[in-house]
Amino acid sequence: MSERKQIDSQTWSFEEEGVRFFLLTGTERALLIDSGMQTHNARELAREVTDLPLSLLNTHADPDHIGSNREFDEFYMHPSECVNFYGKQKRSGKIVPVWDREVIDLGDRILRVIAMPGHTPGSIALLDERNRRLFSGDPVQDGRIFMFGEGREMHAYIHSMERLRNLSDSFDEIYPSHGSCPIRPAVISQLIDAAEEILSGDVCGVEEEMFGQPVCAYDMGVAVFLCDREIFKRY
Repeated sequence: MSERKQIDSQTWSFEEEGVRFFLLTGTERALLIDSGMQTHNARELAREVTDLPLSLLNTHADPDHIGSNREFDEFYMHPSECVNFYGKQKRSGKIVPVWDREVIDLGDRILRVIAMPGHTPGSIALLDERNRRLFSGDPVQDGRIFMFGEGREMHAYIHSMERLRNLSDSFDEIYPSHGSCPIRPAVISQLIDAAEEILSGDVCGVEEEMFGQPVCAYDMGVAVFLCDREIFKRY
């Protein structure tokens, strides 16, 4: 069950336990950013708010972001997520590719795609230029950032975050899929410092189990990074 929260007259969040997705409207179109985890009626929920032509964009293809994808004949996604969506998640549907710096125009509301590889190869964020908001998916948050398992890569994550920091004059607030919402751009530098400290090997983690897989949890204050136990042996 999702709880709907109105952010402004053209923006809503849908809050599940531990994850959220968003609905944005312009003058001509509406866009869902992700489609939930246990939610399987995101289209119906959006229709309670708007009757504008509706599209779906996935920030990436982890299962907590694609719960209602079956409701849509097609959806925007970065092609690097195909290995996750079709392979690991065994899902079907038509991906409409979106690329770094591509623009999605909802009508007087421009959304710009920002590629964010690291958490997954095809992770993306969306910059709402007029409203100076960043919808960040999973990489930018103050909760628990999954960096374990196939497809996760800490160096790529740091490079993506450094690039995002260079763009931070373009937004005032960040709307992530997990953790507190909204958060301030200052968290980006804090996450970079935390990730670099983990890679340095100078900080100790705590062993946990996630989905039957052993991981190492690093509570860095700004967020908790969940990493492969063998992270340092890979580099």
